[in-house]
Amino acid sequence: MQKTIELLAPAKDLESGIIAINAGADAVYIGAPRFGARQAVGNSLADIEKLAAYAHKYWGRVYAAVNTLLHDNELDDAVQLCHQLYSAGADALIVQDMGLLESDLPPIPLYASTQMHNHTPERVAFLEQVGLQRVILARELSLQEISKIRSATSVELETFIHGALCVSYSGQCTLSYAIGGRSGNRGQCAQPCRRRYSLEDQYGNIQVQDSHLLSLKDFNLTDYLRDLLEVGICSFKIEGRLKDQAYVKNVVAHYRQRLDAILPDLGLQPSSSGRVNIDFEPDPSKTFNRGYTSYYLTGLRDDITSFKTPKHAGEPIGVVTAVGQQSFELNVAASFNNGDGLTFFDQDGHLRGAQVNSSDGNTVFPAKMDGIRVGLQIRRNADRAFLKQVGKSQPDRWIPIKMEFSETKFGFQLSAEDQNGNFVVVPLNREKIPAQKPDQVRATLERQLTRLGDSEFVNDKLEIDLSTPYFLPVSALNALRRDLVTKLQSERASNFPRLTGGIIRNNVPYPETKLSFLSNVLNHRAVAFYHRHGVQEIEPAAESGIDMHDRKVMTTKHCIKYELGGCHHQDQPRDFDEPLYLVAEDGLRLRLTFNCRECLMDVYIEQTDH
Repeated sequence: MQKTIELLAPAKDLESGIIAINAGADAVYIGAPRFGARQAVGNSLADIEKLAAYAHKYWGRVYAAVNTLLHDNELDDAVQLCHQLYSAGADALIVQDMGLLESDLPPIPLYASTQMHNHTPERVAFLEQVGLQRVILARELSLQEISKIRSATSVELETFIHGALCVSYSGQCTLSYAIGGRSGNRGQCAQPCRRRYSLEDQYGNIQVQDSHLLSLKDFNLTDYLRDLLEVGICSFKIEGRLKDQAYVKNVVAHYRQRLDAILPDLGLQPSSSGRVNIDFEPDPSKTFNRGYTSYYLTGLRDDITSFKTPKHAGEPIGVVTAVGQQSFELNVAASFNNGDGLTFFDQDGHLRGAQVNSSDGNTVFPAKMDGIRVGLQIRRNADRAFLKQVGKSQPDRWIPIKMEFSETKFGFQLSAEDQNGNFVVVPLNREKIPAQKPDQVRATLERQLTRLGDSEFVNDKLEIDLSTPYFLPVSALNALRRDLVTKLQSERASNFPRLTGGIIRNNVPYPETKLSFLSNVLNHRAVAFYHRHGVQEIEPAAESGIDMHDRKVMTTKHCIKYELGGCHHQDQPRDFDEPLYLVAEDGLRLRLTFNCRECLMDVYIEQTDH
């Protein structure tokens, strides 16, 4: 089993990346200037270089996302960008397009994006054999399935543990592209899965009216970190490159604390350096989420859907027991602050909200009373006091060092060793003059030599080994300390274990010989890659412009029939006149089919003239 474990956080930008590192992330992933799966959050090479320099101080890592499908006329630019990212200090590239594996890339590790549909031992083993050094697993996998992948491979395995869930297998969704030309595989997803749909049977009878039938809750595997460690996960990934800084700080701090409580028991340690001091109590329920689920991790169906809303409804507070003209009462006493956000679902099932003006015990005075009635469950989706505390919080991250001040033949020396074994010595050659105030020498040495607050280091222990107290000017001690910090920083930078990697060109057979458009082959180099690995028939990707009418645009573990009590494995299952259809207000019509043997639902484009 690996000796170090990585907590991997999203970085919307340079500032968010630094916050993530300070809050305890061992690594961050960030969008490159182009070709990232979140087109809205590309970052300049200069900012990525700054972030890498900051992370590397703590032996943290920065991974650049270059994980979109590429057209032929984009390949050369993408390859050039990969070289620029390597020069900027990126530690690995997250990729999706196999055309990059037929290109002249720098010697940098390549990580297989979850967009590659990494869900079987055969698939993951193939990626390992062609040079991918890490595989980011499909979110749908159970612990048992991950264990089977681990047994069949030795590649690093990364898994998501928190954040938004795509309802479709990643990389297998072309719905956004098919209905509007915005491809999720090219970082432009319009999120049609979060829209309202009605469910109709084959006769046009409405089974469910106007609901978010493809919308899932958010991932939260807080209670399963130890299980994931035991099946061989080495990197725990938090989703959220579109999220704000409060989300990053809160969620990263939460998982840092949870992992730090587990790792020592298993003989493991964080993959980066330093100790983190968090000056607030992290609580993931208080930043954006759609409700939480462990999805299919245990192999059982958790409560996975958020049919009522794709928005942040907030944490449940209480139920309305009485309503006045300007206030209402709850069945519990709750402390609210001016500006807190309240939400509730009205009689039509729509999410509504109001701000709090004040509260007194069970009584709440909102800015407006519209829609509030007895029996409503009240939630809070904006806890101003908590958000203010998180906003003001400045997590500290320090690298502990052990120091020793001792005599030498020519004077004195100060040495230091950090937690990674980096050791430096700085001499102080000067005449040994006995101190006139010997009782003050130790205190002066401790005060001046351990004053490391302007650096990333903190003193864990200072040993003083002198035969007799000597006079040492404060200015000399300060200069000695500064020289030690500079030398230790340089030593850490020299010894930073930069990762190396690259493509392995061979003819290892791909697990399939025939590929549909869902294999996402969009350029001639990707074609050449698959041909070299024994694939005989290749249909071009949806983004090549093929007709998407009556095409499968999603495969999901989420099953609407199951959610509505219509699965044949359930007691007294509800009968539906199939096929079933999802119908949007604008005329979009999606046909659903059910692969009950594999417990999957497929979604097809039925009508797009909307």
